[in-house]
Amino acid sequence: MTSKKQNTFNQTLTQFLDASPTPFHAVKNMVSRLEEHGFQKLDEAQTWSLDEGGRYYVTRNDSSIVAFTRGQLDKGFRMTGAHTDSPCLKLKPKPELIRHQYLQLGVEVYGGALLNPWFDRDLSLAGRVHYLTTSGQLAWGLIDYQKAIAVIPSLAIHLDREANKNRTVNPQNHIPPILSQLGKDEKADVRSLLKDRLVEEGHKEVEEVLEFDLSFYDTQGAAIIGLNDEFITSARLDNLLSCFVGLESLIQSADQSTASTVLVCNDHEEVGSQSAIGAQGPMLQSILERICETPDHFRRAMTQTVMISTDNAHGIHPNYADKHDGNHGPILNHGTVIKVNANQRYATNDETGSLFRWLCQQEKVECQHFTVRTDMGCGSTIGPITAGELGIKTLDIGLPTFGMHSIRETCGVKDACELSQILKRFYELKDWPY
Repeated sequence: MTSKKQNTFNQTLTQFLDASPTPFHAVKNMVSRLEEHGFQKLDEAQTWSLDEGGRYYVTRNDSSIVAFTRGQLDKGFRMTGAHTDSPCLKLKPKPELIRHQYLQLGVEVYGGALLNPWFDRDLSLAGRVHYLTTSGQLAWGLIDYQKAIAVIPSLAIHLDREANKNRTVNPQNHIPPILSQLGKDEKADVRSLLKDRLVEEGHKEVEEVLEFDLSFYDTQGAAIIGLNDEFITSARLDNLLSCFVGLESLIQSADQSTASTVLVCNDHEEVGSQSAIGAQGPMLQSILERICETPDHFRRAMTQTVMISTDNAHGIHPNYADKHDGNHGPILNHGTVIKVNANQRYATNDETGSLFRWLCQQEKVECQHFTVRTDMGCGSTIGPITAGELGIKTLDIGLPTFGMHSIRETCGVKDACELSQILKRFYELKDWPY
């Protein structure tokens, strides 16, 4: 039986997922939510004057964001981290392909995408476009076609009788989406199409499209499914689910925290995090140093700081249970997963894992463990990167998920709402409990 609070939380979550087809849109929506609750934008190029109890946020590239409350510096920081990007198909700079009178667009695979589910889906296009105005100024805008404008058709089984046994996907040849059918000798120019779209979305003085960062996405919206409404299915659960949970926890705890609280959501996690706006870049440390005001304050604050890296976890798939260690198969709707790896692919240790289990006990909710099979490789998160960069206590957690990196993923209806309560309690910790 679901509670009214859980239903409301999940409805808001699905709205956020649907409204955030790219990291740019996700950050825009997070900013809107933060500003509704009194968070003020800071400009990194300006001098900051921060008030104790103040609420602030900083963005970079409009795809990474750090939001924080300014608490007592001697209590360090309570931080949660997530990432705004998801595996997808990104448009190439010169994408036009005209083959057999079909207009297709060339794409690159961003991150470790599971490609087969992209076939036969109703796709749209969204992202950021930079352009020259009619007065000669540089400007940019977000666009989202919203409706289905493209498809990647499968090859019929009649033409590949072995398709169900060994079909492979060549990303250069097999995944350019089809957008339209052209007349004989008809040409197409993507920049002209994008110029028209910018105007449709309210950018009135567009002279020329210069560059863009655009991604295809599935137009099917997030949904609550199951005979008893047990599951949430959506694109980009990895990792907008964690972004949303962290955001709501930060907002709900803002009046109760004595330490400074921080939510960091980086772009580029799916491609290694090594960028100016990724977790391996200087963004977070730079902001924390400015909050602390002096190098000594910063160094002392780091000793009192804890980071919870929130990313998705692999739920045990009933059809592929042998892919899990027998004692570590997380089940959807049975609580947040503490992720452990002896080789530091996850940042959890016994101290930080104990802290999280204690928080779960305080909230009277379940938690689970995941460690990869010893004969399989392990993925990673922003957790070890942040721990290594800042030297702070860190743990990795996640919500159990099916189909990670697919165009459509599945999680449980209970888990996200419960995690938001755990992270709220974490943000409200007055002192490190050890």
